[in-house]
Amino acid sequence: MTPGEMEMVEVFTLEGKGRGLKAAKEFWAGDVIFAEPAYAAVVFDSLTHLVCHTCFKRQEKLHRCGQCKFAHYCDRTCQKDAWLNHKHECSAIKAHGKAPNENIRLAARIMWRIEREGGGLTEGCLVSIDDLQNHVENFGEEEKKGLRADVESFLNFWPSQSQQFGMQYISHIFGVINCNGFTLSDQRGLQAVGVGVFPNLCLVNHDCWPNCTVIFNNGNHEAVRSMFHTQMRIELRALGKISPGEELTVSYVDFLNVSEERRQQLQNQYYFDCTCEHCQKRIKDDLMLAVKEGENKPSQDVVKEVLQFSKDTLEKINKARSEGVYHEVVKLCRECLKKQEPVLGDTNIYLLRILSIASEVLSYLQMFEEASGYAKRMVDGYMKIYHPNNAQLGMAVMRAGVTHWHAGLIEAGHGMICKAYAILLVTHGPTHPITKDLEVMRVQSEMELRMFQQNELMYYKMREAALKNQKIQVMPEPTSESPSGLFHTKQ
Repeated sequence: MTPGEMEMVEVFTLEGKGRGLKAAKEFWAGDVIFAEPAYAAVVFDSLTHLVCHTCFKRQEKLHRCGQCKFAHYCDRTCQKDAWLNHKHECSAIKAHGKAPNENIRLAARIMWRIEREGGGLTEGCLVSIDDLQNHVENFGEEEKKGLRADVESFLNFWPSQSQQFGMQYISHIFGVINCNGFTLSDQRGLQAVGVGVFPNLCLVNHDCWPNCTVIFNNGNHEAVRSMFHTQMRIELRALGKISPGEELTVSYVDFLNVSEERRQQLQNQYYFDCTCEHCQKRIKDDLMLAVKEGENKPSQDVVKEVLQFSKDTLEKINKARSEGVYHEVVKLCRECLKKQEPVLGDTNIYLLRILSIASEVLSYLQMFEEASGYAKRMVDGYMKIYHPNNAQLGMAVMRAGVTHWHAGLIEAGHGMICKAYAILLVTHGPTHPITKDLEVMRVQSEMELRMFQQNELMYYKMREAALKNQKIQVMPEPTSESPSGLFHTKQ
């Protein structure tokens, strides 16, 4: 955070709620309130050879560190930028014989930075690592067992020549990681690839209907002159008008859950009871649990049966997706939708989850016509539930627009792409790689729409010819990962 950005926010303390951040000036939708580089960050264990350890971008060809053979980088620029944080890690991995898990690596990087700079306030930080909440006193037995194992593994990895820390302090660092580790995504925002700690972000409190969003920006090292390079960072962006003195909030969890489930998730992971207006008044719970109305309104027993069938099917779907059996996923989705459609309302979250999976997997299998129908229903439901500038809504509308486009439904596809572009301009900003990709799609689909409106027959002939020459790829292989919360949950 720059000195100028530090003047735009104020730290405050509220009895019963703790610290938070409030606006010191007026903000409007899309404004960047502050940007913050990671205090420390690491790539997930499963992706260490596929993702750059500096900018967290996925690349086909990465340069490997010649010393430890573990760290991978886009190029020499990223490798040079990483050396301050990787130097001690590199030696420790060579001495240890192998790299420890991501939790241990992140704790070690935090400790080495504390060794260099101390545990107090550092430049650009409103709060020190020492002062962050760790919630260790709230840990259950299983969490305490995991903490003891992490501390033991850390001590086995930590070099004897480095500064030695007490058990209580090491436990504090692991507690901070457990409840403040922020999930990092690749440059297209499609996959979680790492975890980092951002102290200023930790001061922003939760609200299920927030006035801000947090977006990860991988930065840009592609410019020839290094003066034009930008750093990997998170950006806190305003979703609408924020007045001076108003608290800044983000949502720690996906809103697409009823209030009781969101509160339980927040209690389990972040150890607090959510008292936001949407939870207290159960706002939109009725939409998320909607059932068919009218003469054919189903009985409570039938609704209960269908909901249980939906939950069981989602478990089977997750298993099939993890095994890559996508035709089985489609079969399960169709069977579930057949049960759901006469019973559940159009905004019921269990119906929307099946529609989302079906549209994504069918698009991957290039069955675009069927996928577009499911995607349209999914988007219609999401629009009634999510905040109008929700980032996940924007991404879902973008995918639906691309699916319609590939299905030859150019009018609907272009309309959705334009809608998604408007949302992502607020949530991601015009320079984010996702927004740039979407702008290219918007221009191209607009050109095709004009062609379609001038000569529909010619448009379809040209489209058919193009499809024969080039196989369409709409999105990467689907994963079994559900939308994650703001912060990383240890597996």
